[in-house]
This record gives sequence, structure tokens and C-alpha cells, in this order.
Amino acid sequence: MAEIVLFFSAFLAATIFPFSSEVAFITALSNEMPYLNAMLSASSGNILAIIANYWFGYWLYDKTKSKLQKSKSGNWSLEYGHKYGYFILLFSWLPVIGDPITLVAGVLRLKFINFVVVAGSLRVARYYFLSTIV
Repeated sequence: MAEIVLFFSAFLAATIFPFSSEVAFITALSNEMPYLNAMLSASSGNILAIIANYWFGYWLYDKTKSKLQKSKSGNWSLEYGHKYGYFILLFSWLPVIGDPITLVAGVLRLKFINFVVVAGSLRVARYYFLSTIV
């Protein structure tokens, strides 16, 4: 049961809802949840949420494409994003700014598999790092 709660807290934390999966993860480990269970629950919840963010951004692009391309700043943003998109994904693990970055990755239509590998790996690495300080 605790694994399900951790999964959903990690999922919600990676969406636009203001929630901290780090606190839930550390609490789970402090309450003697097995390490592997905690890592799998938190990582899978977080990764599924960033995938949802990506696809929501992908859908948003269809709805906003003409506005973005007509505006000078929108067009510049798209060019900049395509040029540096994968580099910017390296910051997707950060609290507050990381989740919007995963949505923007969908808007930019970065390659999905590359997105999942980079952003997902960083999410797992964040939980691993947190587990070393508990």
C-alpha cells in the first residue's frame, strides 16, 4: 500500500501540482520501505508523469503552432528550443523548473525516446542521490 502512495505522490509531483515527491520518498525510506520498492515506485510514477507532460505539450503544439510561428518571440523560442532542447533537458530533474521543461519538450517535439532516456534517467538519478543521504 505504501508503494502505491509513493507512486502517486511521485506522479503528482512531476505534474503541475505543487507537491514534493522527495519528501515522500525520504519518508518512505525512513519508515523502512525496502530500497528497491521505493526506487521503483517513485521512479516509475515520476517517469510516467513526465511522459504525460510530454504528450500534453505535443498536443499543445498543434493548438498553438500558428500563433508561435507568427510571433517573432515565438518563432525565436522554437528555433532556440530545437537548437538547445536536449541540453535544456539536463535541467529537467530540478524542482519547480524541471516539470515545465518536460512539457516544453513535447511542444518542441523532441524525439520521444531521447526525451525518455535523458529525462527519465535524471529522475532515477535524483532518487538514487536522495537515497544516499537518508
